[in-house]
Amino acid sequence: MKLYLLVAMNGLTVAALYFLVASGFSLIFGLLRSVNMAHGALYLLGGYVGYEIAAVSGSWVAGLVGASIAAAIVGAVLHQFLLRSLEGDELRQALVTIGFGVVISDLLLARYGGATVLFEPPEAIFGSTALPLVGAYPTIRLFVMGFACAVGGALWWIIHHTRLGMLIRAGVDDQRIVSAMGFNIGRTMLLVFALGAALAGAAGVVGGSALSIAPGEDARALLSSLVVVIVGGMGSLVGGAVGALLIGMAEQFGLALFPNYAMLLTFLLMVGVLAVRPAGLFGRGA
Repeated sequence: MKLYLLVAMNGLTVAALYFLVASGFSLIFGLLRSVNMAHGALYLLGGYVGYEIAAVSGSWVAGLVGASIAAAIVGAVLHQFLLRSLEGDELRQALVTIGFGVVISDLLLARYGGATVLFEPPEAIFGSTALPLVGAYPTIRLFVMGFACAVGGALWWIIHHTRLGMLIRAGVDDQRIVSAMGFNIGRTMLLVFALGAALAGAAGVVGGSALSIAPGEDARALLSSLVVVIVGGMGSLVGGAVGALLIGMAEQFGLALFPNYAMLLTFLLMVGVLAVRPAGLFGRGA
């Protein structure tokens, strides 16, 4: 029983991290219909930038904020100068962002090398916490769960209870009508794209603190985001949360029970969901 509870806690940790990465991807891909295949590179960028800022300033929080800002700036540049002219052309968007992501990854590799980077989290989230039945469990992993819940709640409130959220939802349905009513839909979409990129950068710091940051993590972050969004449904935060939970649990229980086929279990789950609900669990067409 203790083993299964520990595996479940690890599944929740992985699910929280996947949701942090996929939430920004869902905003960009699901709401804006922009194919940003450089999302994993923004995650990696946030991790490395956050590590360097934290090392220089001695503040983990400063690293988190700096990584979010850096990723948001790069994301805004990507949207404004590369993707804006390709709106509606998903194939070219995918190719351009893949190339952009490769450039960022190679620049980071040239700057930081191939070594694994380990963060030093603050004392408040360092060490372990005693939990009933489970025993001692890393505090940083509990923090990741709480941080993911806070980010999810904040995004849900922004989308459903603010003027910006109203413009986002209206712009997804009909950008021409929103523009005709006098709203600057281009600026709104740029802001949303930068917000999604900032979430990827923040996830890089949080993920690097709970696990590590190394070359190749960008591909893993992108793949997990794609799977979570596909399973949960594009443009749905609730779907992203449920999708991350299913994928995280399937991955961790697969590693514990039959490690050689853990990845296969994840994709079988995705295939099973798509067979029943092609638009995802909470997609519009579901």
